[in-house]
Parts: sequence; C-alpha cells; structure tokens
Amino acid sequence: MDNSLRELYQEVILDHSRHPRHFGVLDNATHKAEGYNPLCGDRVTVMLVLGEDSRVADIKFQGKGCAISQASASLMTDMLAGRTLDEAQKLMDGFVHLVKGDDAGELSADDREHLEAMSGLSEFPMRVKCATLAWHTFHNAVEEGAVT
Repeated sequence: MDNSLRELYQEVILDHSRHPRHFGVLDNATHKAEGYNPLCGDRVTVMLVLGEDSRVADIKFQGKGCAISQASASLMTDMLAGRTLDEAQKLMDGFVHLVKGDDAGELSADDREHLEAMSGLSEFPMRVKCATLAWHTFHNAVEEGAVT
C-alpha cells in the first residue's frame, strides 16, 4: 500500500473516531448487547431496532476505547442500517476476513471500498480485536440480546 493511500485510510479512521456516526442511546431498541476487550479496555454497547422483515431499522452504539474500536463501530452502524440480518452477517464475515488479511471475496465492491480503510490492520494482529469488537457485539445483540 502506498503512503498516500495509507494516509487517506488513517484520515477515514480518525474522522469516524472523532465524529462517530450513530453514536448515542436508542431508547426503543429491540436488541442490545455489551462488548468488552479486557486486553485493551475497549467497551461498546450496540443497540438496534430489528424490524419484522429481519431488517436493521435503526442502530446506535455507545462506548469508549481506542480510535480503531470507535471508528469500526461507527463504520459498522453506518453500513448495517437498513440491511437484513443475512446481509449483515455476510458483511460481518467479509469485514473479519478483511482485517485479518484473509480473502474477503464475499464483500461487494461497494462494501469493500467503504471498509478498505481497516484493511491495514492485518499488519497489527493485536488491533484486530479492537476492530471486530463492535461487530461481534452486534452479532451477540441479534443472537441473544432481545430487550424485553
């Protein structure tokens, strides 16, 4: 990766961490889960409204952590809003492969373009957990985090 592209990706990550999208409390959440990375102290809570059509009708997150974890949560919420659970799972699988440096062929070209800023993390395996925390927390919210 050339330096100008690396700098652009760093700017994307910094922008999402400084100005996170979908940050806050979702009072009418149907699903919620909390995630914690004890290795670095990152914390995230993912709240979402799951529609009858298994589509993410609304999603927000709260948390504290490093720039990578916050930027990843912001990117995730931006990209999952409006998607079905099947589409969300496919996106999550592709993202996890991307940040680990594996083949992420299941990602569409458009999705890959949005997530490419995180691809450099494969060079820093300890940071992969920071990037995937919100994604795994979303998965947990869907699987076992129904709000009653």
